[in-house]
Amino acid sequence: MYRIISSESVTEGHPDKVCDYIADSILDAALEKDENSRIACEVCCATGLAVVLGEFDTESDFIDVQKIARTTIAEVGYTDPSLGFDARTCAVLNCINGQSPDIARGVLSSLEARTKKSADRYDTVGAGDQGMMFGYACSETEQLMPMPITLAHALTSALAAARKSGELGFLRPDGKAMVALEYENGVPKRVKTAVVSAQHAPDVSDKTLRDGITECVVKRVVPAEFLRDAEILINPTGRFVVGGPAGDTGVTGRKIIVDTYGGAIAHGGGAFSGKDASKVDRSASYYARYVCKNLVAAGLCERVLLQVGYAIGKARPVSLFLDTFGTGDDRRLLETVERVFDFRPAAISDKLGLKRPIYRRTTNYGHFGKPDLPWEQTDAVARLKAEY
Repeated sequence: MYRIISSESVTEGHPDKVCDYIADSILDAALEKDENSRIACEVCCATGLAVVLGEFDTESDFIDVQKIARTTIAEVGYTDPSLGFDARTCAVLNCINGQSPDIARGVLSSLEARTKKSADRYDTVGAGDQGMMFGYACSETEQLMPMPITLAHALTSALAAARKSGELGFLRPDGKAMVALEYENGVPKRVKTAVVSAQHAPDVSDKTLRDGITECVVKRVVPAEFLRDAEILINPTGRFVVGGPAGDTGVTGRKIIVDTYGGAIAHGGGAFSGKDASKVDRSASYYARYVCKNLVAAGLCERVLLQVGYAIGKARPVSLFLDTFGTGDDRRLLETVERVFDFRPAAISDKLGLKRPIYRRTTNYGHFGKPDLPWEQTDAVARLKAEY
């Protein structure tokens, strides 16, 4: 069977990612002072403007939104007013409110606790929203991630590194990449097309731009055997000088496919950045990835998708669904998963340590596949093998 899967990634200077990074930076600041902070932070950026919105419930005495936003914008690389968005001169508006008491009620006292069906402490904390979350893992790469999104993240990471090191000093913070990868019988074979769009200085020649990105980014990170006969497109419009929030309004949570599996599987629709662990959009997605990665690492399947469904205010999920795409025994594996893993929000938070200020590390270049993150650990392999 022949198919093509395309996945894209963006740099930290992409306007949507600037917003995600500010939101996660504010979340971490709240968690540093109060680990029980419940945060739903949204950010919008445009020419000369960053607006911070959301609902906060925290014992933190003060969160310096202005300072955090400006420091984060500068860290990304927007420190020149000529770019139309500058950390020192942009306006930062604070529009933060308290969390709705109706939402807080379901988190602080779950349906199970209110109906006195359980005294288990993990049954007392309800999900912060309804919805379905997906986890995934496969044996295509060392990170047990799909290869197209892995290559796309490698391209944008290399693009940013070449800018920051000065190797390609004509680059500016905004950029994105896409990889179209050919598969035969489920096995990655070659890159059909690699697309890199990079913001640049106005005086750089097309040839310098194309040659520099091709040699220092594309050929450096994509294995040569995957580039045979590949079409390489660098800035297909021919010019990308106006970029970042000055070129396109940025909004938190608009890069949900970039953040997850690059479109290789379904997505439940919930974004990650700016949300604390009580929001199962984030925490349950992380846990589902943890479960799937351990299943593949244990050798119980080569590829697995897990869907988890929640009702707001209820601790226990309303549904679990597992699909190994013919590489494992779905029914037996699901029964094993139900014995080994606890999908209640408080249990997830405890297991993965999600009340810590760890979220800035997740914002850019994907929330999955980074070996130092807690949901990327394979410490459940031995128990899975024993229970299977």
